[in-house]
Amino acid sequence: MELNNELDTFTSEFEQCKDILLALGDENRQHMILEMIKMGKCSGVRVHEIVEKTHLSRVSVSHHLKVLKEAGIVKMRKELTKNYYYFDPDMKSFNMSIKVL
Repeated sequence: MELNNELDTFTSEFEQCKDILLALGDENRQHMILEMIKMGKCSGVRVHEIVEKTHLSRVSVSHHLKVLKEAGIVKMRKELTKNYYYFDPDMKSFNMSIKVL
């Protein structure tokens, strides 16, 4: 019975991490994350900056940022008409993944 409870707990926690695992499983998003880290702009980067550093189109970068945002990996802040994307300083999504894995 104890094993079943542990499996149920693991299954539930794994299910909660599904979005982050899917987001990190894409090669283009991995490349984008690495490029954003290399830029070293803690205040955030704009889509066109990521486009300049990758082989991806503006539309593709926007799509991938949306997936990363929905997974809780990046956040977005607005300054007038400009959007800046940055890594979640709370790292809630990563903390949940580490707990499960």
